[in-house]
Amino acid sequence: MDNKIRQANRYLWIMRVVVVLFTIHYSLFVSEAQAQPKARRQQQQKAQQQKKTQTQSQGMSMRARLMFPTAIDMPEDVVWRRDIYREIDLNRDNNAGLYYPVEPIDKQVNLFTYVFKLALNGYIPVYEYRLDGNEVFTDSARVKIKTVLDNYHIFYEEKDGKLRVDNSDIPSAEVKLYYLKESAYYDQANSTFHRKVLALCPVMLREDDFGGEASKYPLFWVKYADLEPFLSRQSVMTSNLNNAATMSMEDYFTLNRYEGKIYKTNNMLGKTLAQYCPTDSALAKEQKKIEAELLAFEQNIFGDKHRKDSLDSIAKLDPQQMKIAAKQARKGNTARARKSTAKSRSVSSSSGSARVTVRRQRH
Repeated sequence: MDNKIRQANRYLWIMRVVVVLFTIHYSLFVSEAQAQPKARRQQQQKAQQQKKTQTQSQGMSMRARLMFPTAIDMPEDVVWRRDIYREIDLNRDNNAGLYYPVEPIDKQVNLFTYVFKLALNGYIPVYEYRLDGNEVFTDSARVKIKTVLDNYHIFYEEKDGKLRVDNSDIPSAEVKLYYLKESAYYDQANSTFHRKVLALCPVMLREDDFGGEASKYPLFWVKYADLEPFLSRQSVMTSNLNNAATMSMEDYFTLNRYEGKIYKTNNMLGKTLAQYCPTDSALAKEQKKIEAELLAFEQNIFGDKHRKDSLDSIAKLDPQQMKIAAKQARKGNTARARKSTAKSRSVSSSSGSARVTVRRQRH
Protein backbone atom coordinates (compact mmCIF):
# COMPACT_ATOMS: atom_id res chain seq x y z
CA MET A 1 0.00 0.00 0.00
CA ASP A 2 2.85 2.38 0.85
CA ASN A 3 4.53 1.60 -2.50
CA LYS A 4 1.37 2.52 -4.40
CA ILE A 5 1.14 5.83 -2.53
CA ARG A 6 4.78 6.58 -3.28
CA GLN A 7 4.28 5.82 -7.03
CA ALA A 8 1.19 8.05 -7.15
CA ASN A 9 3.07 10.92 -5.47
CA ARG A 10 5.98 10.48 -7.87
CA TYR A 11 3.60 10.58 -10.88
CA LEU A 12 1.98 13.77 -9.59
CA TRP A 13 5.38 15.33 -9.04
CA ILE A 14 6.44 14.51 -12.62
CA MET A 15 3.24 16.03 -14.01
CA ARG A 16 3.82 19.20 -12.02
CA VAL A 17 7.37 19.47 -13.43
CA VAL A 18 6.07 19.03 -17.00
CA VAL A 19 3.42 21.74 -16.49
CA VAL A 20 6.02 24.14 -15.07
CA LEU A 21 8.43 23.53 -17.97
CA PHE A 22 5.66 24.04 -20.54
CA THR A 23 4.61 27.29 -18.83
CA ILE A 24 8.19 28.58 -18.87
CA HIS A 25 8.63 27.66 -22.55
CA TYR A 26 5.38 29.34 -23.54
CA SER A 27 6.28 32.49 -21.60
CA LEU A 28 9.65 32.67 -23.36
CA PHE A 29 7.95 32.28 -26.77
CA VAL A 30 5.45 35.05 -26.05
CA SER A 31 8.12 37.38 -24.74
CA GLU A 32 10.28 36.72 -27.83
CA ALA A 33 7.36 37.49 -30.12
CA GLN A 34 6.64 40.67 -28.21
CA ALA A 35 10.30 41.63 -28.33
CA GLN A 36 10.41 41.30 -32.16
CA PRO A 37 11.30 44.66 -33.73
CA LYS A 38 8.41 46.66 -35.07
CA ALA A 39 10.10 47.15 -38.43
CA ARG A 40 10.36 43.38 -38.94
CA ARG A 41 6.67 42.89 -38.20
CA GLN A 42 5.77 45.66 -40.64
CA GLN A 43 8.01 44.09 -43.26
CA GLN A 44 6.27 40.74 -42.87
CA GLN A 45 2.85 42.36 -43.10
CA LYS A 46 3.95 44.27 -46.21
CA ALA A 47 5.21 41.07 -47.85
CA GLN A 48 1.91 39.34 -47.13
CA GLN A 49 -0.02 42.29 -48.55
CA GLN A 50 2.09 42.35 -51.72
CA LYS A 51 1.61 38.61 -52.16
CA LYS A 52 -2.12 39.03 -51.78
CA THR A 53 -2.17 41.92 -54.27
CA GLN A 54 -0.11 39.93 -56.76
CA THR A 55 -2.47 36.98 -56.47
CA GLN A 56 -5.47 39.24 -57.08
CA SER A 57 -3.79 40.89 -60.08
CA GLN A 58 -2.95 37.53 -61.59
CA GLY A 59 -6.58 36.52 -61.13
CA MET A 60 -7.77 39.65 -62.90
CA SER A 61 -5.27 39.11 -65.70
CA MET A 62 -6.42 35.54 -66.17
CA ARG A 63 -10.04 36.68 -66.15
CA ALA A 64 -9.24 39.27 -68.80
CA ARG A 65 -7.58 36.62 -70.96
CA LEU A 66 -10.62 34.39 -70.65
CA MET A 67 -12.76 37.29 -71.85
CA PHE A 68 -10.43 37.79 -74.83
CA PRO A 69 -9.98 34.37 -76.45
CA THR A 70 -9.26 35.46 -80.03
CA ALA A 71 -5.61 36.50 -79.64
CA ILE A 72 -3.44 34.19 -81.77
CA ASP A 73 0.24 33.78 -81.03
CA MET A 74 2.80 33.63 -83.79
CA PRO A 75 3.79 30.03 -84.62
CA GLU A 76 7.35 29.08 -83.80
CA ASP A 77 7.90 26.93 -86.90
CA VAL A 78 7.27 29.54 -89.61
CA VAL A 79 9.32 29.20 -92.79
CA TRP A 80 9.90 32.96 -93.24
CA ARG A 81 10.09 35.72 -90.65
CA ARG A 82 11.65 39.15 -90.25
CA ASP A 83 11.73 41.13 -87.00
CA ILE A 84 11.62 44.92 -87.32
CA TYR A 85 11.93 47.77 -84.84
CA ARG A 86 10.00 50.96 -85.61
CA GLU A 87 9.98 54.43 -84.11
CA ILE A 88 6.35 55.49 -83.65
CA ASP A 89 6.18 59.30 -83.60
CA LEU A 90 2.92 60.44 -81.98
CA ASN A 91 3.05 63.77 -83.85
CA ARG A 92 2.02 61.97 -87.05
CA ASP A 93 -1.67 61.86 -87.90
CA ASN A 94 -1.84 58.06 -88.01
CA ASN A 95 -0.38 57.84 -84.50
CA ALA A 96 -1.90 60.91 -82.84
CA GLY A 97 -4.83 58.93 -81.46
CA LEU A 98 -2.43 57.19 -79.08
CA TYR A 99 -1.39 60.54 -77.55
CA TYR A 100 -4.70 62.27 -76.86
CA PRO A 101 -6.18 62.94 -74.38
CA VAL A 102 -3.01 63.85 -72.48
CA GLU A 103 -4.88 63.73 -69.17
CA PRO A 104 -7.80 61.33 -68.61
CA ILE A 105 -11.25 62.59 -69.58
CA ASP A 106 -13.91 60.39 -67.99
CA LYS A 107 -12.99 56.90 -69.21
CA GLN A 108 -10.87 58.10 -72.12
CA VAL A 109 -7.12 57.80 -71.56
CA ASN A 110 -4.16 57.72 -73.90
CA LEU A 111 -1.98 54.66 -74.38
CA PHE A 112 0.79 55.56 -71.94
CA THR A 113 -1.61 56.46 -69.11
CA TYR A 114 -3.36 53.15 -69.62
CA VAL A 115 -0.12 51.14 -69.68
CA PHE A 116 1.25 53.09 -66.69
CA LYS A 117 -1.81 52.38 -64.54
CA LEU A 118 -1.83 48.69 -65.49
CA ALA A 119 1.81 48.38 -64.45
CA LEU A 120 1.29 50.46 -61.29
CA ASN A 121 -1.53 48.18 -60.12
CA GLY A 122 0.44 45.04 -60.93
CA TYR A 123 -1.72 43.82 -63.82
CA ILE A 124 1.18 43.62 -66.30
CA PRO A 125 4.94 43.22 -65.77
CA VAL A 126 7.47 45.67 -67.19
CA TYR A 127 11.03 44.86 -68.28
CA GLU A 128 14.21 46.90 -68.37
CA TYR A 129 15.41 48.78 -71.43
CA ARG A 130 18.99 47.64 -71.91
CA LEU A 131 21.81 49.66 -73.42
CA ASP A 132 21.79 47.60 -76.62
CA GLY A 133 18.07 48.34 -77.08
CA ASN A 134 17.06 44.67 -77.20
CA GLU A 135 14.19 43.37 -75.14
CA VAL A 136 14.54 40.44 -72.73
CA PHE A 137 11.35 39.00 -71.21
CA THR A 138 12.80 36.98 -68.35
CA ASP A 139 12.24 37.21 -64.61
CA SER A 140 15.73 38.59 -64.12
CA ALA A 141 14.94 41.47 -66.50
CA ARG A 142 11.74 42.51 -64.72
CA VAL A 143 11.72 45.98 -63.21
CA LYS A 144 9.72 47.14 -60.22
CA ILE A 145 7.48 50.05 -61.08
CA LYS A 146 8.74 51.85 -57.96
CA THR A 147 12.24 51.78 -59.46
CA VAL A 148 10.91 53.44 -62.61
CA LEU A 149 9.20 56.13 -60.54
CA ASP A 150 12.40 56.85 -58.59
CA ASN A 151 14.68 56.83 -61.64
CA TYR A 152 12.62 59.35 -63.59
CA HIS A 153 11.51 61.48 -60.63
CA ILE A 154 7.79 60.76 -60.90
CA PHE A 155 5.97 61.86 -57.76
CA TYR A 156 4.06 59.13 -55.93
CA GLU A 157 2.59 58.28 -52.54
CA GLU A 158 2.92 54.97 -50.75
CA LYS A 159 0.35 53.80 -48.24
CA ASP A 160 -0.11 50.29 -46.85
CA GLY A 161 2.28 48.90 -49.44
CA LYS A 162 0.35 50.43 -52.35
CA LEU A 163 1.68 53.06 -54.72
CA ARG A 164 -0.53 55.91 -55.81
CA VAL A 165 0.22 58.42 -58.57
CA ASP A 166 -2.11 61.29 -59.32
CA ASN A 167 -3.24 61.74 -62.94
CA SER A 168 -1.53 65.12 -63.12
CA ASP A 169 1.80 63.51 -62.10
CA ILE A 170 1.74 60.84 -64.81
CA PRO A 171 4.21 62.08 -67.48
CA SER A 172 1.94 61.17 -70.41
CA ALA A 173 2.49 64.58 -72.04
CA GLU A 174 6.22 63.85 -72.28
CA VAL A 175 5.81 60.42 -73.86
CA LYS A 176 5.66 61.42 -77.53
CA LEU A 177 7.43 58.40 -78.95
CA TYR A 178 7.28 54.62 -78.83
CA TYR A 179 9.69 51.93 -79.84
CA LEU A 180 7.72 49.08 -81.37
CA LYS A 181 8.89 45.63 -82.35
CA GLU A 182 6.88 43.81 -84.98
CA SER A 183 7.37 40.53 -86.77
CA ALA A 184 6.42 40.02 -90.40
CA TYR A 185 6.02 36.31 -91.10
CA TYR A 186 4.52 33.78 -93.48
CA ASP A 187 2.38 31.10 -91.87
CA GLN A 188 2.62 28.04 -94.07
CA ALA A 189 -0.08 26.24 -92.09
CA ASN A 190 -2.82 28.40 -93.64
CA SER A 191 -0.78 30.17 -96.37
CA THR A 192 -1.17 33.68 -94.95
CA PHE A 193 1.10 36.66 -94.37
CA HIS A 194 0.91 38.54 -91.05
CA ARG A 195 2.47 41.46 -89.23
CA LYS A 196 2.21 41.10 -85.46
CA VAL A 197 3.32 43.49 -82.73
CA LEU A 198 5.59 41.81 -80.18
CA ALA A 199 6.68 44.57 -77.78
CA LEU A 200 6.23 48.26 -76.92
CA CYS A 201 8.56 50.71 -75.21
CA PRO A 202 7.32 54.21 -74.24
CA VAL A 203 9.97 56.89 -74.74
CA MET A 204 9.90 60.09 -72.72
CA LEU A 205 11.21 63.29 -74.34
CA ARG A 206 12.59 65.81 -71.87
CA GLU A 207 14.32 69.08 -72.61
CA ASP A 208 17.32 70.13 -70.56
CA ASP A 209 17.61 73.36 -68.56
CA PHE A 210 19.31 75.13 -71.47
CA GLY A 211 16.42 74.61 -73.89
CA GLY A 212 18.33 72.36 -76.28
CA GLU A 213 17.07 69.39 -78.21
CA ALA A 214 14.91 67.05 -76.15
CA SER A 215 16.66 63.91 -74.90
CA LYS A 216 15.12 60.46 -75.29
CA TYR A 217 14.52 58.35 -72.17
CA PRO A 218 13.18 54.85 -72.97
CA LEU A 219 11.26 53.83 -69.84
CA PHE A 220 10.65 50.09 -70.08
CA TRP A 221 9.59 47.29 -72.41
CA VAL A 222 6.10 45.80 -72.28
CA LYS A 223 5.33 42.44 -73.80
CA TYR A 224 2.43 42.93 -76.17
CA ALA A 225 0.94 39.53 -75.33
CA ASP A 226 0.54 40.72 -71.71
CA LEU A 227 -0.99 44.03 -72.79
CA GLU A 228 -3.25 42.78 -75.58
CA PRO A 229 -6.18 41.49 -73.46
CA PHE A 230 -6.62 44.94 -71.89
CA LEU A 231 -6.39 46.97 -75.12
CA SER A 232 -9.80 45.78 -76.28
CA ARG A 233 -11.36 47.89 -73.50
CA GLN A 234 -9.96 51.21 -74.71
CA SER A 235 -10.76 53.04 -77.94
CA VAL A 236 -8.66 55.31 -80.13
CA MET A 237 -9.76 58.01 -82.57
CA THR A 238 -8.89 57.27 -86.19
CA SER A 239 -9.99 60.42 -88.05
CA ASN A 240 -9.64 64.17 -87.65
CA LEU A 241 -12.70 64.83 -89.82
CA ASN A 242 -15.06 62.34 -88.19
CA ASN A 243 -14.77 62.18 -84.40
CA ALA A 244 -17.18 59.24 -84.29
CA ALA A 245 -14.68 57.10 -86.23
CA THR A 246 -13.04 55.07 -83.47
CA MET A 247 -11.72 51.57 -82.93
CA SER A 248 -10.28 49.64 -80.04
CA MET A 249 -6.57 49.90 -79.37
CA GLU A 250 -6.28 46.16 -79.95
CA ASP A 251 -7.77 46.50 -83.45
CA TYR A 252 -5.51 49.49 -84.08
CA PHE A 253 -2.37 47.39 -83.56
CA THR A 254 -3.80 44.22 -85.14
CA LEU A 255 -4.64 46.09 -88.35
CA ASN A 256 -1.24 47.83 -88.30
CA ARG A 257 -2.76 51.31 -88.45
CA TYR A 258 0.36 52.81 -86.90
CA GLU A 259 3.12 54.43 -88.95
CA GLY A 260 6.79 54.47 -88.04
CA LYS A 261 10.25 54.56 -89.52
CA ILE A 262 12.43 51.48 -89.25
CA TYR A 263 15.47 52.02 -87.05
CA LYS A 264 16.65 48.43 -86.63
CA THR A 265 16.15 44.90 -87.91
CA ASN A 266 17.34 41.64 -86.44
CA ASN A 267 20.58 40.86 -88.30
CA MET A 268 23.59 38.65 -87.71
CA LEU A 269 25.80 41.62 -86.77
CA GLY A 270 23.28 43.03 -84.31
CA LYS A 271 23.65 46.55 -85.73
CA THR A 272 21.06 49.28 -86.11
CA LEU A 273 20.51 51.05 -89.40
CA ALA A 274 22.31 54.14 -88.12
CA GLN A 275 25.43 52.07 -87.38
CA TYR A 276 25.94 50.91 -90.96
CA CYS A 277 24.37 53.87 -92.80
CA PRO A 278 26.87 56.75 -92.53
CA THR A 279 24.59 59.52 -93.84
CA ASP A 280 20.93 60.49 -93.53
CA SER A 281 20.36 59.86 -97.22
CA ALA A 282 21.82 56.36 -96.92
CA LEU A 283 19.60 55.73 -93.88
CA ALA A 284 16.46 56.84 -95.74
CA LYS A 285 17.44 54.71 -98.73
CA GLU A 286 17.91 51.66 -96.52
CA GLN A 287 14.54 52.20 -94.84
CA LYS A 288 12.79 52.39 -98.21
CA LYS A 289 14.64 49.27 -99.35
CA ILE A 290 13.46 47.24 -96.35
CA GLU A 291 9.87 48.44 -96.77
CA ALA A 292 10.00 47.49 -100.47
CA GLU A 293 11.36 44.03 -99.62
CA LEU A 294 8.52 43.40 -97.18
CA LEU A 295 5.91 44.60 -99.66
CA ALA A 296 7.38 42.53 -102.48
CA PHE A 297 7.38 39.38 -100.38
CA GLU A 298 3.78 39.94 -99.29
CA GLN A 299 2.54 40.56 -102.84
CA ASN A 300 4.50 37.75 -104.49
CA ILE A 301 3.91 34.92 -102.03
CA PHE A 302 1.99 32.95 -104.65
CA GLY A 303 4.16 33.98 -107.59
CA ASP A 304 4.69 37.08 -109.69
CA LYS A 305 1.37 38.86 -109.98
CA HIS A 306 2.43 40.55 -113.26
CA ARG A 307 2.59 37.20 -115.06
CA LYS A 308 -1.07 36.66 -115.90
CA ASP A 309 -2.99 33.88 -117.55
CA SER A 310 -4.20 34.36 -121.15
CA LEU A 311 -7.81 34.36 -119.98
CA ASP A 312 -7.06 37.21 -117.56
CA SER A 313 -5.47 39.25 -120.33
CA ILE A 314 -8.53 38.74 -122.57
CA ALA A 315 -10.93 39.65 -119.78
CA LYS A 316 -9.25 43.01 -119.24
CA LEU A 317 -9.43 44.09 -122.91
CA ASP A 318 -11.87 46.82 -123.84
CA PRO A 319 -14.46 46.15 -126.61
CA GLN A 320 -12.43 47.93 -129.29
CA GLN A 321 -9.35 45.88 -128.54
CA MET A 322 -11.45 42.72 -128.48
CA LYS A 323 -12.74 43.52 -132.01
CA ILE A 324 -9.20 44.07 -133.26
CA ALA A 325 -8.05 40.81 -131.65
CA ALA A 326 -10.98 38.92 -133.19
CA LYS A 327 -10.28 40.42 -136.65
CA GLN A 328 -6.63 39.46 -136.44
CA ALA A 329 -7.62 35.96 -135.37
CA ARG A 330 -9.96 35.63 -138.38
CA LYS A 331 -7.24 36.86 -140.73
CA GLY A 332 -4.84 34.35 -139.28
CA ASN A 333 -7.36 31.53 -139.65
CA THR A 334 -8.07 32.51 -143.29
CA ALA A 335 -4.37 32.62 -144.12
CA ARG A 336 -3.77 29.26 -142.53
CA ALA A 337 -6.75 27.78 -144.41
CA ARG A 338 -5.45 29.09 -147.77
CA LYS A 339 -2.01 27.79 -147.04
CA SER A 340 -3.32 24.32 -146.17
CA THR A 341 -5.50 24.24 -149.35
CA ALA A 342 -2.57 25.16 -151.57
CA LYS A 343 -0.42 22.56 -149.93
CA SER A 344 -3.04 19.85 -150.43
CA ARG A 345 -3.39 20.73 -154.16
CA SER A 346 0.35 20.56 -154.71
CA VAL A 347 0.52 17.19 -153.00
CA SER A 348 -2.36 15.81 -155.10
CA SER A 349 -0.80 17.00 -158.39
CA SER A 350 2.56 15.50 -157.64
CA SER A 351 0.99 12.21 -156.67
CA GLY A 352 -1.07 12.17 -159.95
CA SER A 353 1.99 12.44 -162.20
CA ALA A 354 3.61 9.53 -160.51
CA ARG A 355 0.55 7.26 -160.72
CA VAL A 356 1.10 3.86 -162.39
CA THR A 357 -1.79 1.63 -163.58
CA VAL A 358 -1.36 -2.08 -163.40
CA ARG A 359 -3.79 -4.15 -165.38
CA ARG A 360 -4.51 -7.74 -164.62
CA GLN A 361 -3.58 -10.00 -167.50
CA ARG A 362 -5.30 -13.26 -168.31
CA HIS A 363 -3.23 -16.32 -168.80
